[in-house]
Amino acid sequence: MLKHSLNFKLSQKLSPQQIQLMKLIQLPTQAFEQRLKEEMNENPALEAGKEEEELYEKDDFDANDDYDDYDDTDEIGSEEINIDEYLNDDTPDYKTQANNYSDDDEERESPLTAPISFHQDLINQLNTFILNEDEREIAEFLVGSIDDMGYIRRSIPDIVDDLAFTQGIYTDEKTVEKMLHVIHELEPSGVGARDLQECLLLQLKHKTPTEYIALATDIIENQFDAFTKKHYDKLLQKYSVSNEQLKKAIHEIEKLNPKPGGSFTGNNKITENIVPDFAIRIVDGELELTLNGRNAPSLHVSKEYQEMMQTYKDSRDKSASQKDAVQFIKQKLDSAKWFIDAIRQRQETLFVTMNAIMHFQQEFFLEGDETKMKPMILKDIADRVGLDISTVSRVANSKYVETPYGTKLIKEFFSEAMKNDQGEDVSTLEIKKILKNTIEEEDKHKPLPDDQLAEILKEKGYPIARRTIAKYREQLDIPVARLRKKM
Repeated sequence: MLKHSLNFKLSQKLSPQQIQLMKLIQLPTQAFEQRLKEEMNENPALEAGKEEEELYEKDDFDANDDYDDYDDTDEIGSEEINIDEYLNDDTPDYKTQANNYSDDDEERESPLTAPISFHQDLINQLNTFILNEDEREIAEFLVGSIDDMGYIRRSIPDIVDDLAFTQGIYTDEKTVEKMLHVIHELEPSGVGARDLQECLLLQLKHKTPTEYIALATDIIENQFDAFTKKHYDKLLQKYSVSNEQLKKAIHEIEKLNPKPGGSFTGNNKITENIVPDFAIRIVDGELELTLNGRNAPSLHVSKEYQEMMQTYKDSRDKSASQKDAVQFIKQKLDSAKWFIDAIRQRQETLFVTMNAIMHFQQEFFLEGDETKMKPMILKDIADRVGLDISTVSRVANSKYVETPYGTKLIKEFFSEAMKNDQGEDVSTLEIKKILKNTIEEEDKHKPLPDDQLAEILKEKGYPIARRTIAKYREQLDIPVARLRKKM
């Protein structure tokens, strides 16, 4: 009996409309706007703007508003239109229009920029070198072997073999090495290096020689392992220099770019602007939540399509062609009505969910102190608003809220609970914040290892294990104590 019940539960499926609604809820503001445009292009029965009798106002959105359900039996405008003229026209007007924009919209061409790729830029630089045909082919092959970070992560013998097998170019290691030196002259400095050590050396050799550049070069060339492990005492003893001299040499190294290709490719990436889906403001000591108006478009069902349907209902002669056309009209009307209702359900779901989150984390939103963040899981909010956990997850997953303390990703407000020394539940976010502050305040000459950090947090009332400290530190992208050490 239990097995039968379980099988029944697992066999339950969402309807296509429920799936579409879930997808709408998940979309952030910008993606929702794109989805709205697509729907309006596909469905001519869906129109933007408000009707005179429309009572809904997006600027005064209230989560408690009751929205009327759409029904096929709703009264449709009675103004008659000649449906026969419509039926005799094989091609609907909306398909013959140059575009679906309003009359006052200007037609504009959108020029597309075509930035030069990283590898093409390197090829262009090769044109400034005097090379014979074979050398140029080898050089271009080497450029093609450079990854997005700017490295050639292959040995010279492997490159020689590949040139022979894939390009039909038979050469030797000496010639490839010669062309590799040409690649090393290209910009950005350090490109074409085979490892980090070579990359840093190439950059240092391009700098104006100074006492500190010379020391930095020697350190990278001969004491690279000691440098990466921050064994500064060993370096001081090796070079017989002062702390200040070593500090300046290391400062020169720290200014170098370990990913020369990444700086180039990063410039060509389109920067995505974050559009907050919600805004929280403090008004007279109280929190005020608003939903971005772009999530509340004014839509209505086309009156023209409604009138066509009404005319057909009033018509006595109903041919087969009329029935087919009306079936198309009815389908578009039903789709438009459902989409409008789905948008309103989406608005209400977004608002009530964020409203519950805001009140749950009220202390944080009023003060901006991350240590005041309460432990909060999806179930906490789902229970408050009477929604499924998966729905709350969709709302929180990819949406942002503008607060007096900056724009935050909503899912960042969720965290697990841990017990403090008083037996009270505290958020892991609070612990991470205290851990981060502790590391920021440490002596950079003697950074604290994880076991000492665990002792400090225990003294502050947070008894957590050293391995947990290590986990939180990694999540905060903070290196181990040895790598945090400064001169």
